[in-house]
Amino acid sequence: MKLTRTSKRASGMTLLELTVVILVLLSLISILFVGARAWKKGSDRSANIMNIRNVQQAVRAHQNMNGLSEGNPLEDTIIFGNGTTEGYLKEPIPPSTDIAGAYTYLGTVPAIGILYITNATGNADYAPATTTYADW
Repeated sequence: MKLTRTSKRASGMTLLELTVVILVLLSLISILFVGARAWKKGSDRSANIMNIRNVQQAVRAHQNMNGLSEGNPLEDTIIFGNGTTEGYLKEPIPPSTDIAGAYTYLGTVPAIGILYITNATGNADYAPATTTYADW
């Protein structure tokens, strides 16, 4: 007569398997947070560059419409929100607290390739590359 051994195996996961699953999930979640932070920083950088570009276009439009040359002083009418009701565009708002604070304005018509508006903080991470605005 042959004896067979039958064992009942408990269903479920062992503690080691459960720990491995939790570690894998935490790793995936941390990768998600790093990616979301990088996306947000890129989005803020793009918004800041668009603010600078829009102001630069308003300055060039004002220069062309009024026949101003480089170095002429600019009135406060380019950006409304500075106590005026008319202008070319609204006061730009920095998109992030990393570059919080007001923008600094040049005050005169800039030469081609010089920006009229820059970040007050001078954070280079959010500024356009020099080659980007060389013909602005």
